[in-house]
Amino acid sequence: MKLPVIARIVAFATPLLVAGLVVAQTSGGIQSLRGASVDQELQPPEIYQQQEGREVRNYRQQPPVIPHSMTQYQIDLRTNQCLSCHDWTNAGDRGAPTLSMTHYLDRSGNQLDTVAGTRWFCNQCHVPQADAPALVGNDFEASSTSR
Repeated sequence: MKLPVIARIVAFATPLLVAGLVVAQTSGGIQSLRGASVDQELQPPEIYQQQEGREVRNYRQQPPVIPHSMTQYQIDLRTNQCLSCHDWTNAGDRGAPTLSMTHYLDRSGNQLDTVAGTRWFCNQCHVPQADAPALVGNDFEASSTSR
């Protein structure tokens, strides 16, 4: 008794399967979201390229941008790996730009020997740069240098 039931299911499912395959073949080629054919090998894009020289600032007192990746940098309450190169004690040996003296002033304007707590988290003001398309349109114009 089970054999006729299985035979009916197979008889019903086979034409559906064939029809599905026909529709899939005639619906057009497979399209890739990456803009290339499916079997074409593409080199992965470099997410970040270190820039040479300093980036031009767009307005007075704009914080300098970071020209290198910070993906593995630890910056927390106890550790700031930026200071291993940019602190005034290490910058000369490492060939890195020194922090501005304003980073060593507390809220009252007193000079400190270490970076002030208000300037500890570098990526609050300074951002790493990447060669990536803009997420939104931008019509920003730099301030005039003639003022």
